[in-house]
Amino acid sequence: MNDPQHESPTPPTASQRILNFVEAVGNKVPHPAIIFLILTGLVVLASHVLYITGASVSYDVVVLPPESAAHSEVEPPSVADTGIAVEYRTLDEAKAQIETRTTPAKSLLTADGIRFIYTSLIPNFMGFNAIGLLIVAMIGAGLAEEAGLVNALIHKLVMVSPRNALTYILVFLGIMSSVAADAGYLVLIPLAGTAFISVGRHPLAGIAAGFAAVGGAFTVNMVIKPLDAVLTEFTNDAIHLVDPTLSIDLGANLWFSIASVLFLTVVISLITELLIEPRLGVYVPAEPVDTRCRISPEEARGLKWALGALLGSLLLFGLLTLPAGAPLRNPQTGALIGNSPFMNGLIAVIMVLFLSTGIAFGTGVGKFKSVNDVINAIVKSVSSLGGTIFLMLIISQFVAYFNYSNIPTLMAVSMSSALVEADIGPFWLLIGFIGVVTLLDLFFTPAIAKWAIFAPVFVPLFVQLGVAPEAVLAAYRIGDGPMNAITPLNAYFALVVGFSQKYDKQAGVGTIVSLMLPYVVGLIVLWTLLFAAWFLLGLPWGI
Repeated sequence: MNDPQHESPTPPTASQRILNFVEAVGNKVPHPAIIFLILTGLVVLASHVLYITGASVSYDVVVLPPESAAHSEVEPPSVADTGIAVEYRTLDEAKAQIETRTTPAKSLLTADGIRFIYTSLIPNFMGFNAIGLLIVAMIGAGLAEEAGLVNALIHKLVMVSPRNALTYILVFLGIMSSVAADAGYLVLIPLAGTAFISVGRHPLAGIAAGFAAVGGAFTVNMVIKPLDAVLTEFTNDAIHLVDPTLSIDLGANLWFSIASVLFLTVVISLITELLIEPRLGVYVPAEPVDTRCRISPEEARGLKWALGALLGSLLLFGLLTLPAGAPLRNPQTGALIGNSPFMNGLIAVIMVLFLSTGIAFGTGVGKFKSVNDVINAIVKSVSSLGGTIFLMLIISQFVAYFNYSNIPTLMAVSMSSALVEADIGPFWLLIGFIGVVTLLDLFFTPAIAKWAIFAPVFVPLFVQLGVAPEAVLAAYRIGDGPMNAITPLNAYFALVVGFSQKYDKQAGVGTIVSLMLPYVVGLIVLWTLLFAAWFLLGLPWGI
């Protein structure tokens, strides 16, 4: 980092010089909106070239029966699938089918393609889940920040936490935030930057650590989450292609996921403290920042009021979830954890918790004296999203055009076919599978869509080779994780750039890529080594 805000006391190492070069080159690229407009143009041209050359692939894919889909209680996943739109059915009832499909390349320059471009502008934008999640989360989190609750909580966290443990606590919370789908991107990442600057550390290091935890480790958790239900269902239907008597449960990867959470917490924290912070150097803010962590009497009163609001909100959600037959339980199975309305709608829980505690805190400290003050705080926080919403409008069109062209499917099937034909033995085939998923995740991020294609190809193959299907699913989780923290196709990548610009006006795409590169390399290598050791030792993957 070479601007006045980053003063490094020692000469940069060779690796730091490489990352500085990556940052310098990356920051010379145009605004992200321009980048995605260029990428959209390239997709349009590539789709036509593949179309006129007759490119196509044939493959087996998991599909839900039409009669079951007709009774779905939620909307099916959109092109911006985050893995949270699932149906409330048990795995035994959800007997999906394996269908052989031939998918050709579709041109965006034919009459049909042009009609799609012309008519899909609004549907593409409205179907981009990240926009709704962003706005809903910011209503609550933005109010809490405007009220001063976030800063007070961070100061309290810093006061009660050992200084050396702050990074580990924030990273652990970031990994665990995936239980609330994408909320971690919107809440935990900016919170980590604020927490770091509050103790005199570089805020970009906090943002980078938060991004690595939330994005790079998104596929694992210490509890069952909605994504697990969908991945398990697709895995079972792929298993039944070769063994109708074999199935796995929702907790099939639980032990490996718990170990991964703890392992990745250490890995991400060490990379932050040993590589990222030394490279960034000392942060010199444009305006003085009070790094003394203390709680004023007014804030102490506000925190007490916020605690009361929190307990009241938890009581409300307890009544909606805990009794038998509660409305937020799975209406078919009665389950609360896993595939249930409560888990699928956790973003609403987060919004309500932030709203109630933020209002209570703001009232307690005297900042909110009327309902208008509360509304003005919400409006102020949401109005700051104008640039991000414009960028997501462009990104949503790119994603829709990319998926319409069938280029992601052509890539996935071609890469998986090459790997299957390699004939390198089960262990190395698993390692190669992780590599293929990792590479594809750079261009094609939806976890469910990729697994719907990969599961019927790889799960039967590994089952026939004597490999437990739980191991295949665990390998997929590794491949589908780290690249989320570096690919610009991540719907929240631009948002992270915006978070960084709060502290460094010159921060751009290159800044984030250079910050995240050590995390991505470290996660891919070390997480794969953990998987290899787990596999070779024959440890149980879950319950």
